[in-house]
Amino acid sequence: MSGKADPRTPGEGSTSRTRLDRGRGALGPALELVHTGRAPTRAVLTAELGVTRATAGAVAAELEALGLIRVDPRPGAAAGSQGRPSHRLAVAEDGPVALAAQVHADGFRAALVGLGGRIVATAPGCGTVDADPAKVLGSVVEAGAELLRATGRRCVGAGLAVPSAVAEPEGLALNPLHLDWPAGAPVRRIFAQCVRTAGITGPAFAANDVNLAALAEHRHGAGRGARDLLCVATGHRGVGGALVLDGRLHTGSSGLALEVGHLTVNPEGRPCHCGSRGCLDVETDPLAFLTAASREPGPEVSLLRQAEDLIRHHYDDPAVRGAVEALVDRLGLGLAGLVNILNPDRIILGGLHRTLLDAAPDRLRAVVADRSLWGQSGVVPILSCTLDHNSLVGAAELAWQPVLDDPLAALT
Repeated sequence: MSGKADPRTPGEGSTSRTRLDRGRGALGPALELVHTGRAPTRAVLTAELGVTRATAGAVAAELEALGLIRVDPRPGAAAGSQGRPSHRLAVAEDGPVALAAQVHADGFRAALVGLGGRIVATAPGCGTVDADPAKVLGSVVEAGAELLRATGRRCVGAGLAVPSAVAEPEGLALNPLHLDWPAGAPVRRIFAQCVRTAGITGPAFAANDVNLAALAEHRHGAGRGARDLLCVATGHRGVGGALVLDGRLHTGSSGLALEVGHLTVNPEGRPCHCGSRGCLDVETDPLAFLTAASREPGPEVSLLRQAEDLIRHHYDDPAVRGAVEALVDRLGLGLAGLVNILNPDRIILGGLHRTLLDAAPDRLRAVVADRSLWGQSGVVPILSCTLDHNSLVGAAELAWQPVLDDPLAALT
């Protein structure tokens, strides 16, 4: 319980507590419904939970007392709707936050993320990554701690996104190829130590960045409502994939599922870090695009920014257009293979792949349809990711999960 005094009469207070006791197991599901935007009113919350209006009211009141949501005291209804107006529900704008951290080939960034996937504050990103994971993670956590001090927000925990498969249950970064970190670096343990050293309370987590992007998009972005969601993305270097099944990330037996970057899409292509040739990882990332467009990468901005700027501002250049078409064909071939195996009901693309989709949507969709059995029998929607910093938002989702599972246990 929240510990707040109940101003009602003894009989009224007893009745309310009885209702809350009946609905205590609904606190987590109720919070998740508001968190993901699926319960904008108390009436919708009542229907989704399958409880009485009184119990839903008690549950919403307790979540408000915990500082997690706000119940609008002025009931409202959409224009033209029928029935009694219902109280509107929203996440608390001044409520707790999670510390989110992301490390990639071109730097790192820290942010505070509230419920609803709202980024409350961000620290300026760093453009270099040391070869020592402890130094990098110490710096990004300290940046996050400074944000917490500046905002005065309560922190529920911390999450880290890294461009590597993260083995469970140890939390080891098995292949941080583009970070120059040692294979098998214990990133979760190091991150947790840095979080404790900074005086930040709550649990600490770490996971693959594309997995976390998919989780964030499924809850708050382009993947909302999908049952079987496939996400493929390339950020600063390399290619990653993720699959959300029935609302949960499919990570395999030890966290290593969906290493799609090592699908072969060009047998005579570039050598890959894995020892093969022509993998998605080296055929459809920003460096591959710049090379195909006969552009020499520069040091001024990230490879991703250089590749995206080239497509957006110089698409009329035959070399740039040819590079787009070549990468779209290779990406489409890889996506078609994944569609044949996974049969998703939606595909979302992030990073440079989102920009390629925007530049040549018909070509990419045609390649997938022509090369996949399910694509021929029914079009699989291919959409762009919609969230800015979706890996950061996904990292925060890791820290928010214990609260979503049991708000009372996590916060009291």
